[in-house]
Amino acid sequence: MSLTHTAVTADLEPCGKEDHPDCGIRDVLDRIGDSWSVLVVVELASGDRRFRELQRAIDGISQRMLTLTLRRLERDGLVDRTVYPTVPAQVSYALTSSGAGLSHLIKTLADWSLEQRPVIAASRSAYDAAHPGHAIR
Repeated sequence: MSLTHTAVTADLEPCGKEDHPDCGIRDVLDRIGDSWSVLVVVELASGDRRFRELQRAIDGISQRMLTLTLRRLERDGLVDRTVYPTVPAQVSYALTSSGAGLSHLIKTLADWSLEQRPVIAASRSAYDAAHPGHAIR
């Protein structure tokens, strides 16, 4: 069974061309492509959060991984960290303007994912039927 694809693609310059050795995509995608960073940005898209609020909202994230993710996002200029001079010190996290821009892209990707879910499921079923016993999942 062969599927014909006639969709219009985006005009992208491939990385690795002789005159375009490193466009920086990999570096950025390494950060924003990991699931913890995406989930932190999703949570912060609805407003400032304290550390424990984020930890409770993101199922399965450890304290260490949340700390590391927040530090990386802060370093990349996607998250602002504010320390309030209280005892004990209170810390809140918020998206920067770059982080807010990223949240719009994540929303677009999430919307696309929901729209494409049935197409992807059908494609997987067709592939699995054509390749019985394969180990790809």
